[in-house]
Amino acid sequence: ALRVLDLQGEVLNRFRTVLSRKITAKRTRIHGDFHLGQVLYTGKDYLIIDFEGEPARPLTERRIKKSPVRDVAGMLRSFHYAAYTSLFGHLGSANVRPEDLAGLEPWARLWNVWVSSTFLNSYLEHATPGQFLPENREELNILLNIYLFEKALYELGYELNNRPDWVRIPLTGILQLLQTAEAV
Repeated sequence: ALRVLDLQGEVLNRFRTVLSRKITAKRTRIHGDFHLGQVLYTGKDYLIIDFEGEPARPLTERRIKKSPVRDVAGMLRSFHYAAYTSLFGHLGSANVRPEDLAGLEPWARLWNVWVSSTFLNSYLEHATPGQFLPENREELNILLNIYLFEKALYELGYELNNRPDWVRIPLTGILQLLQTAEAV
């Protein structure tokens, strides 16, 4: 937690990048709370449910059109949660001993990067013809990074208020975003 606090200036600088240029992305209605828990497999197909957005936000705010990249960021953060909940959730149990964490964490990170990259590449392949994404890769990177940071910071607040034992997951995510934000 102290490392993230020490890096708050760097986090703010990442948000400032969006102010320094015009992003050409179009806005539309989005899911607003897109994560793995909102995707159901029927045995033949996938269904996306609960399009009402984040329950904690006022309805007027949830109706505002936004970039679909925000939903992409939500799903990418959900993959991170899946990897690290599996790792940290079993810490101290018969499955993961504390002394094994350092050896297992790179595997959780690798899984997260692999799944996130696969999802993002597939999304871009199918969504780019729709012309609602930013016009170039640099703008897409800026927007995606901003939404990833926004989501991770939201998660940090949520976990502090509701599940303090889980705060490690968004903290890990914020630190990883600071390390890799330029490489998306």
